[in-house]
Amino acid sequence: MEEQSAFEEFDVKSNFVRRRSLLPVWIKIFTWFFLIGGAIAVLILICGSFLTNISLSLYGIQTQHPYTLTGFLISILFIFKGIVAYGLWFEQQWAPKAAIIDAIVGIIICGIMMFIIPFTVSNISFTLRLELIPLYFYLIKMQKIKKSWENL
Repeated sequence: MEEQSAFEEFDVKSNFVRRRSLLPVWIKIFTWFFLIGGAIAVLILICGSFLTNISLSLYGIQTQHPYTLTGFLISILFIFKGIVAYGLWFEQQWAPKAAIIDAIVGIIICGIMMFIIPFTVSNISFTLRLELIPLYFYLIKMQKIKKSWENL
């Protein structure tokens, strides 16, 4: 006959909840996308001198070579997104805060590329940045789960 322990409620196997389970499927998909994108950005920066023409684009910022100011900016953004994706996938304590910063930075850059750059640079025209839609929902979702994430 099996005895019940007074400490059964603290048993890790029966009460184990993963932080990753707080993330919706669409964020998990983007997490994998940006894990891979961050790794590729590192490789592009390492091998950039051997690449003659590589098209990089994120949030409306575009370049043809990684060793330009915009190339470095895009690569750094992808690496940061990869770090955030790593933190979310491997359930790091800091991940929701970094994800909120990531979403805010993305929204700000999209706003600049939509409302400021087209009116200051003559060869860039206005484009509606649809990335704002998932970035908004990403920001809201990460703000909602931040407290639960940190308490697990």
